[in-house]
Parts: sequence; C-alpha cells; structure tokens
Amino acid sequence: MRVHPLDREILGLAVPTLAALVAEPLFLLVDTALVGHLGSVPLAALGIASVVLQTAVGLLVFLAYATTPAVARLLGGGDRRAAVRAGVDGAWLALAVGAALLVLGIVFAPAAVAAFRVAPDVSAAAASYLAISAWGLPAMLFVLAATGLLRGLQDTRTPLVVVGVGFAANAALNALFLYGFGWGIAGSAAGTVISQWGIAALFAVSVVRAARATGARLRPGLAGVRLAAASGGWLLLRTASLRAAMLATVFSASLLGVTGLATLQVALAVFSLLAFVLDSLAIAGQAMVGHGLGADRPDRVRLVTGRLVRFGVGAGLVIGVIVAALSPLLGRVFTGDDDVIAALPPVLLVMAVGVPLAGFVFVLDGVLIGAGEGRYLALSGILTVAVYLPLLYSVGQQHSVLAVWSAFGLGYIGARALALGLRVRGTRWLGVASPNRS
Repeated sequence: MRVHPLDREILGLAVPTLAALVAEPLFLLVDTALVGHLGSVPLAALGIASVVLQTAVGLLVFLAYATTPAVARLLGGGDRRAAVRAGVDGAWLALAVGAALLVLGIVFAPAAVAAFRVAPDVSAAAASYLAISAWGLPAMLFVLAATGLLRGLQDTRTPLVVVGVGFAANAALNALFLYGFGWGIAGSAAGTVISQWGIAALFAVSVVRAARATGARLRPGLAGVRLAAASGGWLLLRTASLRAAMLATVFSASLLGVTGLATLQVALAVFSLLAFVLDSLAIAGQAMVGHGLGADRPDRVRLVTGRLVRFGVGAGLVIGVIVAALSPLLGRVFTGDDDVIAALPPVLLVMAVGVPLAGFVFVLDGVLIGAGEGRYLALSGILTVAVYLPLLYSVGQQHSVLAVWSAFGLGYIGARALALGLRVRGTRWLGVASPNRS
C-alpha cells in the first residue's frame, strides 16, 4: 500500500484512539481472566452479565458517535465555541440518561438474567454482578459523551491518558477484591465501578477546561440537550440492531450449556478487543469526515475514505494471522476448564478468517456516521438482522458453538459489509450532512 499524505493525519488520530479504545475490551479481558480461574460457573455468569451491560451501554453509544461528527463539523466550519457547547450538552444528556439507567438496572437485573434461562447458580452470580455494576452506568455514559467531544475537537491523546490510568486502577482493584478480599465475581464488579467513576472525574476536568478556554457555557442548555437526543435517534436504532444480533448470538450459545456459553464468552472477549482495534480507524473517520464536510471539502472526504478502507482491511489481515497463530494457546489464559480449552481453537480460527471483512465493515460504519448517514445505518442494520436471525436459527440446530460463531463472524458481518459497501459506491452520502445532523 503506497504512502499517502493523509496517512499521517489518519494515524495521528487513530493510534491514540486505538490505545484508548483497547482499554475497554481489556477491562473485559482482565475480568474474564480473573473470574475464569474461579471456575466455569462464574465465567458463564460473567458472560451473561457482560452482554446485558454491553447492550445497555452499547445502545447509548450514540452519545459519543453523534457528538464526535457534530463537534467536528462545527469545528470544520470555524465555530469552536459552538462545537464545545454541543459537547457539553451531550455530557449533560449522558448523565441524565445514566441516572435513569441506574434505577432500571437495579430493578430489572434479575429479570434480565432470567431471560437467558441458565442454571440457578449461574443466574444468581450474574444477577449479583449486574446489581453492583449498575452503579457505574452514569459514569460510563458521561465518559462516552466527553470522549465524543474531545475526539470531535481532534484530541485523541487526552482520552488515551485518562483511560490508561483507569485501566491500571481497574486491574489492581479487581485483583484485590476477587482474591485479596475473597469477594468472588461481586469483587470484579465493585472494582470496575470504582474505576469508572475515577475515569469520569478525570474527563470532567477536561470538559471544564475546554469550555473555559472557548467561553462556552457549562450549564445544560435544554435546546442543545434536545438536539443531542434527537440527532442520535437513528444511531440508537443502528446500535439496537447490532445489540440484537449480539444478544441473539449469546442466547443461541446459552442453549448449548455452560461449556458452550463459556467458550463463546471467551471468543467475544477476544473479538471485542479486535473490534476496538479496528474501530480506532472508524473513529478517525468520524472526526475527519465530519470536519471535511463541515469545511465543504467532499473531495477530501473521498480520499480519506479510500485510505481508511485500505488501512482497515490491511489491519484485519495482520490481526487474523496473529489470532490464528495464537489460537491453540489463548484458552489457558482465560480458564482452566479443559472442555472450554478444547472447544475454543476452531472458533478462533474462523474468527481469524473473518477479521479482514470486519475491518472493512468497521471503517465504513465510522465513515457513514461522520457523514450523517444515521438513517441509512439504522435501516440497513434492521435489514441485516432480519437476514441473520434465520441463519442463526438454522445453524443452532447443529448444537455447536463453532457453527454459532461462523454464522455471526462470517454471515452477519458479511451482510453488513454488503450493505455499507453499496452505500459508499455513490456520491449521495457526501451531500447529506449538516452541522446539526448526525
């Protein structure tokens, strides 16, 4: 791949973003490794609790994904003060939504776990983890919005530093609570909640500094909060379709028993890490595409998109080779259960084959978010889930976690690649963005 002048700018945003993004799945990987050595029941419980939490937070990732391109477009148009103000309003919306989600999480944690129809001991452990983890939800959502503001301002280094500190604290606290205090899976949840609030406090300092530097107000503006909520509506539906696919995949694995569910949990933890690696390029795309359209430079946007696609597929090829090489070894990192260790390598090999396709999908998803194509992403997402569910049901009859992962990693990701690839072939998506649209 020939070097292009845009590559340095892309990597200048993507590399710090990569390090910050990797911290989130590393939280899950650390939890999985620590909890996994307690046995297969706590590991399966973490699998249930994690997918519920990730669904709740993932549905609201628009707090970052709508904020980043909106701030970037205003910045590209030359109004930095308005850009910061939009980010501040998004942060207030995140805190309000997080408080409501905290209440819902405490009340409905047992019911959410019961929906998976797992063994009573797995259900009890998962419900305990969820009830504690709910207290970190307002902090998690605030961090999403604050990160979106900083990325939109083309600052990806501050999130890197803050999240790096938070990851170190999370690992130390979880080890202390799990093994030092003997709290089991509940200790993992408690350590993560404390870390989340510490990260939120550090991000709050950055938001205040940005507002004071530009003269933007810090109090919530109701009009701005309403606009932030409305602009993320389509992205909420887009994310809901992604989470529906993930929930269906975990539910299908839960029918295979504790071993199948635990194996899928480890595979999802690895895939989450890989996905966030690829998503660093997508977020660079959000910021650069938003800024380019705000500055009325569609030609630049086209060039950025082409370079990002090349980076995404290339990174996927490299990651796929690494995953394939490590597939016989990764199982013992996460668990001592011999059945899970035996079932994992074939799943990882299929994952390795599909990673380049995932790189293509993640990059184009970020490009289209930056271009304000939330409506297309939502509608195409619903369509791809409609295609995926019958496929998942058919492979579920094979009673194999390998078949379930193949349906997800190749079938579902492939359907998304087709939908997104068709959209960027034309030019219509280059003319739909405006500073107030996401």
